[in-house]
Amino acid sequence: MSSFKNIRNFSIIAHIDHGKSTLADRLLEATGTIEKRKMKEQVLDQMDLERERGITIKMQPVRMVYHPHRGSDASFGVKSATVSGRINEVEPCVLNLIDTPGHIDFSYEVSRAMQAVEGAILLVDSTQGVQAQTLSVLRMAREAKLTIIPVMNKIDLPLAQIKESRDQIVQLLGCSPDDVLATSGKTGEGIPELLERIVVEVPAPTVSLTLNLQALVFDFAYDTHRGMIVFVRIVEGKLEEGAELLFLGAKDSFNALEVGIFAPEKRRTRILQAGEIGYVVTGLKRAGAARVGDTITTKNKQASPLPGYSEPTPMVWASLYPEEQDDFGDLRQSLERLKLSDAALSYEEEASGAIGRGFRCGFLGMLHLEIVSARLEREFKMRLIVTAPTICYEIELVDGRREKIYAATLFPEESRIARVYESWVRATIITPPEFMGAILHLLYEHEAVVGATSLFGDNRTSLTVEMPLRELMRNFFDELKSVSSGYASLSYEITDMRQADVALMEVLVADEVVGAFAKIVARRRIREEAEATVERLREVLPRQMFDFKIQARAQGRIIASRSMSGMKKDVTDYLYGGDITRKMKLREKQKKGKKRMKARGRVEIPHEVFLKMMKPKD
Repeated sequence: MSSFKNIRNFSIIAHIDHGKSTLADRLLEATGTIEKRKMKEQVLDQMDLERERGITIKMQPVRMVYHPHRGSDASFGVKSATVSGRINEVEPCVLNLIDTPGHIDFSYEVSRAMQAVEGAILLVDSTQGVQAQTLSVLRMAREAKLTIIPVMNKIDLPLAQIKESRDQIVQLLGCSPDDVLATSGKTGEGIPELLERIVVEVPAPTVSLTLNLQALVFDFAYDTHRGMIVFVRIVEGKLEEGAELLFLGAKDSFNALEVGIFAPEKRRTRILQAGEIGYVVTGLKRAGAARVGDTITTKNKQASPLPGYSEPTPMVWASLYPEEQDDFGDLRQSLERLKLSDAALSYEEEASGAIGRGFRCGFLGMLHLEIVSARLEREFKMRLIVTAPTICYEIELVDGRREKIYAATLFPEESRIARVYESWVRATIITPPEFMGAILHLLYEHEAVVGATSLFGDNRTSLTVEMPLRELMRNFFDELKSVSSGYASLSYEITDMRQADVALMEVLVADEVVGAFAKIVARRRIREEAEATVERLREVLPRQMFDFKIQARAQGRIIASRSMSGMKKDVTDYLYGGDITRKMKLREKQKKGKKRMKARGRVEIPHEVFLKMMKPKD
């Protein structure tokens, strides 16, 4: 086992699609962690969804062993012999890398990874330069007091703007141009120099060899046969296989069934020393037995708990229902299983009169919602109805009480509401200046308040704005990419709660309220939204045997309406000739039957209609 002085724990942080996973592939290749014949693209991305979309969703740790060049002036390791002051032999260095997601929805994963390392590679795509999420992850790294190594990637591409990107990094960090390393995750250029920089600049873990075991849980996975597998950073002491251990937060005790490292597949080592990163098989199969940020210690010699993590706050809420109510129990089990590998997911049971029983789920953003839905369908074979996403509102009632509402169906009557409050965000947009006009118009449409504007580099503008979270989730990111031809980037953070000018919009089908179609909408857009909703529903709803209306209601009145005519049948079709009064009697009888059906009839809305209404119109 190597000395803790030879351990370097670091992560790669960057804006989405700046080449983190590809750079990690080259590091694994250069250190011989994976044989060249076994290499594949995005080797650390384990899920099919990650490979298909080309993004990292889950953080992934991996251990590499690096043999530095002899004669290196690196200040680590053990000098076994010297000749004229030159190092003759140096112990290999253990590099523990945690590859992190780049999308803003998964910034919670990034923040957890940073608590388990001492350094970070700040990666910037030389074809795009510094982007909004670059600023966000850099701020998190500085708050975690990490050593930062600035690196440019993709320098082999014809569109690479090496000088401009280097200047932007220098302006951002206040470092020397010589400190910015140029690399290519595709060709491997600059990788040897990067490994040397990691060894020299990232500090070794700070360890006190006299303290009891303290292990920080920064992630976990679930195995059907072996139960919870927790990913840990050993802060103090050592963790041995077979030891009786305790979660200090959850108070659950367990025996360490297996202990090992990530290489990148799980490799059994039977022991983890202070400063190392690895995994522990717990055998626990109960949901909630382990939580990220919990501290593991020995049961008989307990240590004090580590600071841990703050609980993730859901930003978007949506309801998930099984297409067939018989699958409700399967959906519950699937969410429990998924929660074991996705700490940011939250859910609670609810019921809808139109759809049945389901779960109200909290997500970190729209992509998180999309990924969870896709994983439930792929990994657990669930067929789902997903309701329109909404955010959490705080309602001040006329009697002075306050309620938190995260579903449109729970919104109180207009007469009971004194004020409504909603979350606001502070967003940073970085864009070429020629798109500023279109972006400012888009910001006006989404109720944004424009703040400071500054030049960033030679041909970039940084714009700080504040806007309602509700408007940010109303397809703002896609529209921003559209008006800027894909060049603008966005990062944001929640700031505070402010008064909102919103109202509940309900949809009635045949005079019956359908809760699944209810929305909380800005009053200035309520008529536009109502017209679009009833027209869309008229297009997808099957005709019935009787006439009925589709209506949108808000603020106590109908603001949009469409009529659906019933299906018609010629009841006299089988008659040949004869008296006209016979036909008239049959038609009158049909008319009375239609009238009774309209009075008593109820429109059954197929599941396919709910699915079509939740998806954006092509």
